[in-house]
Parts: sequence; C-alpha cells; structure tokens
Amino acid sequence: MMLLRLSLMLVVFVDVMGQGLILPIVNTLLIDPSSDFLPRDASHERRQLLFGVLLASFYVAWFFGAAYISKLSDYIGRKKGIVICLIGALAGYILTAIAIESSSYILLVLGRAISGFTAGNQPIAQAALVDISRNDEERTRNMAQVVAALALGLVAGPLIAGLLSDKAVLGAYATLELPFICAAALVFVTLVLVMIYYHDHREERRKIDFGVSEVFLNLWRIRGRPSIIKLALVWFFFEVGLNSFFIYMDNFMIVRFQFGTLQNSVLMTIFGLTMAISSAFLVSPLTKRFRKIPTVVGSLVLMTVSLCLFTFNGVADLSYLLVVPIVVGFAIGYPTLLALFSASAGADEQGWVMGITIALFTLGSGLISLAGGAMMALNPHLPFLTGIASYLIALVLIAVTWRQADIRALDQGGS
Repeated sequence: MMLLRLSLMLVVFVDVMGQGLILPIVNTLLIDPSSDFLPRDASHERRQLLFGVLLASFYVAWFFGAAYISKLSDYIGRKKGIVICLIGALAGYILTAIAIESSSYILLVLGRAISGFTAGNQPIAQAALVDISRNDEERTRNMAQVVAALALGLVAGPLIAGLLSDKAVLGAYATLELPFICAAALVFVTLVLVMIYYHDHREERRKIDFGVSEVFLNLWRIRGRPSIIKLALVWFFFEVGLNSFFIYMDNFMIVRFQFGTLQNSVLMTIFGLTMAISSAFLVSPLTKRFRKIPTVVGSLVLMTVSLCLFTFNGVADLSYLLVVPIVVGFAIGYPTLLALFSASAGADEQGWVMGITIALFTLGSGLISLAGGAMMALNPHLPFLTGIASYLIALVLIAVTWRQADIRALDQGGS
C-alpha cells in the first residue's frame, strides 16, 4: 500500500512540477525586455498578449484532455491513463526545450498545448487514491496528500528553473533549456517506476461506450446532478480566484518590482513550501475538528483578505511574506472541496467527478490567461482584482446555494 501511494504521489509531483518550473522562465522569455526570445522592440502590450495566449494554450488543451483522459481511466484503468499522460508530458518538455533553443514562439505554444492535453494525471491519481480509501476521513487525508505532492512539485519546479538557469550557480552550463531537459528526465524515471511498481487497485474493466464527443458532453452531464452543480459553481470561482493570482504573480512582480527569474523562483518556492507545510500539518486536524462547509468559508475569507493586502502592497520584500496566507487558505480549501465532490458521486464515477473539477479549473484558468494578458497591459492590478471578485462571488454562492439539504448531507466531517 505504501509503494502504491508513493507512486501516485510521484505522479502528481511531476505533473505539477512543470507549472512551477515554466512560469518563471516564460516570464523571463516573454516579459523581460532584455530577453532575446522576442524582438527587443516588442511592445509591452504585445509581450503581455503573447504571454496570455501561451498560457491559455496550455489550459485550453488541458480542459479538453482532462475531460477525455480522466473519464477514459474509468474504462481502461488508472495505470494506462497515467502512462498516456506521462508520455505526453515527456514529449511536451522536449519540444519546449527545442522551442527555447530555436527562439520559436510557435513551437513553444505547441509544446505547452501537448503538455496541457496530457496533463490529466492529477485527477486520475486523485481517483486512484479514492479507490483505496476505506472511509471519509481517509479519503480527505488522501486528498490532502495530493495537495502535499502538488506543493512539493511547485517547490521543485521553481528551484529547478532558478538553479539550472542561473550562471552564478552552473556557470556556462546554465541555460533556459536545461530545466526542461532535467524535467523530461524526471518524467522518464517516473514513467519507468509506474510501469514496474504501480498496479490498479480496481481490477474490473468496462467496455468503452463513449467517443470524442465526450470532450463536449462531460460538463453537460452534471445538469441532472444539482449537488454537483452547486459545488461546481463555487469550485469554479475558487479556482479562478487562485489562478488570477498564481498565473500572474511572477508577471506582476516583474512589472511592479522588477523581479528577475531567481527572485520569482524564490517566490514560487515559498508558495510551494507553504502549501506543503499547510497540507501536512493543518488539513487533517481541521478536518477532524470542523465540518467541511465552515472550513471552505474560512479559507475563502482568508484568501480574499490576504489577496487584497498582496495587491496593494508597495514593499517588494514584503511580498514574500504576504503570499503565505493566500496559500494557506488554498491548501485548506482545496482538499476540503475535493472531498465534497468525491462524496457527491458513486464509486464508479470518481474518475468522472475528479475530471469535472479539473475541467472547470482549466476552463477558468484558460479564460483568465486570455483575459489577464490584456488586463496586465492596461493595469497590473487588474488580474488580482478579478481574483478578489471571484472569491467574493464564491462566498455569495455558498450563502445562497449551500443551505439546502443535499449539500448539508455531504458535510459529514468534523464535530
């Protein structure tokens, strides 16, 4: 059981590692005027728009891939779904390294799109962990471990990006391509370990009875599930709020405080470490003591207040500290919401319902990526103000729609 859980955590780790790895580098490539990736005379507005399109290509592709691959894992097995995703990640990293070497924006977008389409490991790993959970408390604890692996991936990503691209550390060996070569090697090792050690907990297989149209119908199927709809609306704005901050945090720091790749990598490292510590030491005690709905409300309030402080802070070094409460709120609210989603679906629907959470996450991230580039061109505060508004909408939705008995029935944890 330990090796099984470790394998799944490693899958989540390498899946998320790329997000923490690429953001500091992409910001340097596209936003920093001293970079040679774009013409030196490229305007600030053009750089911001190209940045938004690049990130949107990843999240839009992830939206379609998550809708199909996570559902597919319910039919062909978790292991095969994970292997498909790891192979796609490997190809995406290699193509991204080639794009940076050749200064090709088109190849960079293609590499991110391939990575996005096969970035379905997180919901599959979540579904696999649900399969091996024996009760509600263990299910919530396993979801917290997903967040811990996610956090460690976010820590490793910026560390790899910052150290392997810094000539002060590696001298002439340091390049912006090297972090992606290293990431590809880690994905390859993970692929080998999964092939050798991971075996599906659920042995039964079902005949595939859906096709490509599943991509478009996956979200539509929740229309007859009022409990999932109510959860999904809150989840959508919860994730939009977080990603309005996370996606544009590095960009904001470059524009506002002239941060470089290493400084942004440190900020991302603090982000990941805070998430890992919060997941390890806060989620389980809070789950035992409090019910899920008040926990989600508390996390949203904390994130709203903290994002306000971060947005209007005028001291560069204080930003390192102000990021902490935002991440703490997310680390607590995220697994709690996932546990509510899991409780709203049957055992044979876990891959589907976890795919719904990722589809909504990627849909919101794609929208904020496209809109955020234009926002940053107008005012660097606008994406963060959008995040604050999203958190407030989520709180209003909870007050209006979570009072019904169907949602209350899902809230069985705590005292």
